[in-house]
Amino acid sequence: MKERRQTFEQNLRKTGLELEIEDKMNSEDGRTYFVKIHAPWEVLVTYAEVLGIKMPIKLSDIPRPKNSPLSYMLGPVKLPLSVKYPKPEYFTAQFSRHRQELFLIEDEATFFPSSTRNRIVYYILSRCPFGEEEGKKKIGIERLLNTNTYLSAYPLHDGQYWRPSKTSRINERYVLCKNWARFSYFYKEQPFDLIRNYYGEKIGIYFVFLGYYTEMLLFAALVGLACFIYGLLSMESNQTSTEICDPNIGGKMIMCPLCDEVCDYWRLNTTCLHSKFSHLFDNESTVFFAIFMGIWVTLFLEFWKQRQARLEYEWDLVDFEEEQQQLQLRPEFEAMCKHKKMNPVTQEMEPHMPLCHRIPWYFVSGTTVTFGMALLLSSMVSIIVYRLSVFAIFASFMESEATLQSVKRFFTPQLATSLSGSCLNCIVILILNFFYEKISAWITKMEIPRTHQEYESSLTLKMFLFQFVNYYSSCFYVAFFKGKFVGYPGRYTYMFNLWRNEECGPPGCLIELTTQLTIIMIGKQIFGNIHEACQPLIFNWWRRRRTRTHSEKLYSRWEQDHDLQVYGHRGLFYEYLETVMQFGFVTLFVASFPLAPLFALMNNIMGIRVDAWKLTTQYRRPVAAKAHSIGVWQDILYGMAILSVATNAFIVSFTSDIIPRLVYFYAYSKNSTEPLSGYINNSLSVFLIADFPNHTAPMEKKDFVTCRYRDYRYPPDHEGKYGHNMQFWHVLAAKMTFIIVMEHIVFLFKFLLAWMIPDVPKDVSEKIKREKLMTVKIIHDFELNKLKENLDVEYGNIMKNVSVNNKSLKAKTSV
Repeated sequence: MKERRQTFEQNLRKTGLELEIEDKMNSEDGRTYFVKIHAPWEVLVTYAEVLGIKMPIKLSDIPRPKNSPLSYMLGPVKLPLSVKYPKPEYFTAQFSRHRQELFLIEDEATFFPSSTRNRIVYYILSRCPFGEEEGKKKIGIERLLNTNTYLSAYPLHDGQYWRPSKTSRINERYVLCKNWARFSYFYKEQPFDLIRNYYGEKIGIYFVFLGYYTEMLLFAALVGLACFIYGLLSMESNQTSTEICDPNIGGKMIMCPLCDEVCDYWRLNTTCLHSKFSHLFDNESTVFFAIFMGIWVTLFLEFWKQRQARLEYEWDLVDFEEEQQQLQLRPEFEAMCKHKKMNPVTQEMEPHMPLCHRIPWYFVSGTTVTFGMALLLSSMVSIIVYRLSVFAIFASFMESEATLQSVKRFFTPQLATSLSGSCLNCIVILILNFFYEKISAWITKMEIPRTHQEYESSLTLKMFLFQFVNYYSSCFYVAFFKGKFVGYPGRYTYMFNLWRNEECGPPGCLIELTTQLTIIMIGKQIFGNIHEACQPLIFNWWRRRRTRTHSEKLYSRWEQDHDLQVYGHRGLFYEYLETVMQFGFVTLFVASFPLAPLFALMNNIMGIRVDAWKLTTQYRRPVAAKAHSIGVWQDILYGMAILSVATNAFIVSFTSDIIPRLVYFYAYSKNSTEPLSGYINNSLSVFLIADFPNHTAPMEKKDFVTCRYRDYRYPPDHEGKYGHNMQFWHVLAAKMTFIIVMEHIVFLFKFLLAWMIPDVPKDVSEKIKREKLMTVKIIHDFELNKLKENLDVEYGNIMKNVSVNNKSLKAKTSV
């Protein structure tokens, strides 16, 4: 290892980098060597040209967007202009060291942003050789880190985050901490340009996306809150819950037992409070909000395209191509390959793994993924079995008349089962999520991806699939399966021939879906924020506990950074994944929970500051990288947006009770003054207690002749005894019609909005054209002036030679 380090450091010096090695005796622990790397001006300008970095050539004559009248009302939200725009706008061009006079170089120390400097140094580190094996050079700091030749490699922070720099140079870390990473600034806008200058475009664009998503959530949250308030105000006047709570209507309806043998008959009015709570989320505004969110998600994605295009112009990413480090071969791939193949692009021999050698690894990976998905589904089935098992216990516990008058008024067996099952499901989800993060990374390594880009794409797909099934499977069960395959008294359907399938209460299953979604979504967010805030704080305290006996002078800045947490290559990956999963909760099931955007908004407002605080104070500074978009996550968001239209349409049709009420309102109501009067009686079928099989009838005999259950079936005295009546088919036809109509309306709006809203705003395209025109003109004028200067110099030299020749000629003549 020592030879590798010496060779590597010697080759780094050959590239022009300056190295300074701190002796281990000077380190705080007395065991660690620190190699400090400095890139002088000549190295920076050379590699800035190699990487095609754009630098300023002239102040831009394109004015910044003017403040609208609304912006003056948002004064407290705004940041100072010196923080929001740390540098003026410039026309830029790709840097060339032979044209240095063209660029606005006032101070060589500050000409290149700190993110650009650390990106250039890391570019050199990732390509510097440290040895040779079988005629092929071994290159890159990553391979040295994988073999523990070096412990870590990281760029230094600008200085301490709690105080400004003592020199005249601005401490960007301190400015970010003061204006961005403070929780008391949760209402302030973010300094995106400063984030980009300090952390690079890849991290910068994530915070732009998160900030934009949070701003758009504000509109969805306001509409969702309005729908919730409407449900709250109309709860007491709701005809359905009024009939359920009425002692003369709901109090006289004897309902069939909720489970076999141990459960007793019960009265409908015992679900009074449950039906009122259900109306909060299952009312007329549900349909409106489902359609609104279908249009909102389209506007969100289309306007994000425009925001992204504007960002590409502002951050000089218009002509950006993927960095070569993303296409660089992974060390693991090179180590496993024994074959070589000509690369048609580079025309060089490089490691190659034939397909026949990859197939076994793909098979193992596919088997593991399939097994993991099966395990996730089995965990969901286990939760369902739990719900079916405890349902009978809750139902039997709440069966006595005394219990009906106390506990059951607040907790129905369905609600008690849903609450306990949802809490258990949330715990299981968080545990499985921890293991599947490790499994996904392990599986992806087994596939031996060729490049870092392939590795990230493969990992993204697996993690998204795992988390999609893990977080949403229980919600899909409650929304689309629970209560749909119950049967009817005397002919119930059973799971594994052991447990009777769950049925929905008289108000429907929507309130149970709301409960499930609320517990999982809020539980995930609370756990995620606590984990993100506490984990780095505790680990950093544990690593720095030794320094309490030493002064800050002895505890050098590079050692302070070394004791911070490592952000890692997948730091942003987990941030995007968390945001995308939240987006799923907000869009896929939002018809059942209009407050979901509000909870997501509050979480993101706090989450932005948590992420900023972590990056600025608790993590080592990540290596800067460029990116012009959010990458594959944008395709995932588009897929979820399309799926959300279908899921919300099905929730309104099959989980909500709105469609059966509308069918009754228009086709079966006989009361013109109160059209929904009698709906509850109409929606409950009659069963003859004498028809109960012995193994399902309650053990304690009652004097009741009939009981009621939720379905549309003929009564026992009808010739079509217990068969579906005509109203069942009318309701089913209305549900299917609503799904088709809603999907077509929303998709029509989506396509129209996508067609009407251009991907690149007109003013941005004009600015891009203007900058390209001015850049060409400036470079042309520069080259023309340079050519004139060269001609003048050459002409002057010629005239000097002519003058000298004339003098010598005169001298000869005089002689």
